[in-house]
Amino acid sequence: MATVFTTGVKREREGSAVEHADRTRALTIQETEWKQRINERLLTVLDLSLIDTIESDKARREIREIAERLLAEESAPLSRKQRRLIVERIEDEVMGLGPLEPLLADPTISDILVNGSDTIYIERRGKLELTNSQFTNHAHLLNTIDRIVSAVGRRIDESSPMVDARLADGSRVNAIIPPLAIDGAMLSIRRFGVDLLTMNNLIELQTLTPEVAQVLQAIVKARLNIIVSGGTGSGKTTMLNILSSYIPEDERIVTIEDSAELQLRQPHVVRLETRPPNIESKGEVTSRDLVRNSLRMRPERIIIGEVRGGEALDMLQAMNTGHDGSITTIHANAPRDSLGRIENMVSMAGVNFPINALRSQIASAIDIVLQIARLEDGQRKLVSVQEINGMEGDIITMSELFTFQREGMDDNGKVIGKLRATGIIPAFHKNLAHRGIDLPIEVFSPDWSETADTRQ
Repeated sequence: MATVFTTGVKREREGSAVEHADRTRALTIQETEWKQRINERLLTVLDLSLIDTIESDKARREIREIAERLLAEESAPLSRKQRRLIVERIEDEVMGLGPLEPLLADPTISDILVNGSDTIYIERRGKLELTNSQFTNHAHLLNTIDRIVSAVGRRIDESSPMVDARLADGSRVNAIIPPLAIDGAMLSIRRFGVDLLTMNNLIELQTLTPEVAQVLQAIVKARLNIIVSGGTGSGKTTMLNILSSYIPEDERIVTIEDSAELQLRQPHVVRLETRPPNIESKGEVTSRDLVRNSLRMRPERIIIGEVRGGEALDMLQAMNTGHDGSITTIHANAPRDSLGRIENMVSMAGVNFPINALRSQIASAIDIVLQIARLEDGQRKLVSVQEINGMEGDIITMSELFTFQREGMDDNGKVIGKLRATGIIPAFHKNLAHRGIDLPIEVFSPDWSETADTRQ
């Protein structure tokens, strides 16, 4: 079926949040039967091959009008609200991703987790919720997954039952199907906000403080190499996007990702994306291949979406050979753990380094490690900012500049605490002054934020 679909489209819908919630409810048996009946008739009168040739809004309007006319012709014993819901489901089915469309249109949802055709969870404000939405059957879910992955030139079948892809809005998608998924196809969508978060948003959400925001802006402009470390769903990519926004517009930036998510606003950005092997297990292009190639593209900044393999070695070499200001993310639960993971990933490149030599390279290449965590109440916090000082013997030395001091939990189960300076003055502060970047040394004082609040 040749169709063009859009995800999370803003439609001109009348009604309140209650009506939006009604859109996501499961259809009754009667409503399902009428939906299938009208959908089958619509496919016989609508020329789907022409949908690709007209604008999405116009196509949706035409589908809506035909579905409403068919319902009227059938004299369906349904209320006005039921008819509208069925028409919307048919519209989503033909032009979009079926039951996922209402969820994609809800800006408060950050994750959509499909566990088989009849179970869909969402994450809202850091908490998982079970929805009433569901697919018609297993084939319906598989067809939706196929539409998503084929739109970005990828495939999923029994010979290749796992795939990473993305939606048109940049949302990250992972799908896994039988025989690997025992209980039916599984689909995970990590939403990417249409309205990008800014540093001011993170301050309002109390992810970090204004003083730390000043420091982060300064270290990006000073071309320090930064690792953003954290667990799954902690906000690493969001932080990477925000840090990248501080890169001057006159610099050439090369981004390398498995699935393109970064949305940099600078004019001189080269976006590269890995490619999986084809059905003959040929044609794969890895992150390491792209990192190597990027060095020949005269980059001034290299932004790697995430290091997870042998590309860590090439990243270190790039950072140590004049490509200052590079930024990447890594999965780790603590700043020192992130350095240990880099050691392990370098070994995946097939190069045997003496441990001292490898750690010396890491200490020389990386300047700052930012640790982000998602707390048990759903809040995402910057919990540690550490500077790498160098080597003492065979140990990489680090200084913690800011740390999240947890003070307990309130009556609503919300974690209470604040990101505070430790009082250590970083070695890079002099470097900032030499570059003409004015960062008050007082921001590294433990009580600076309190005195700043008093002055205001």
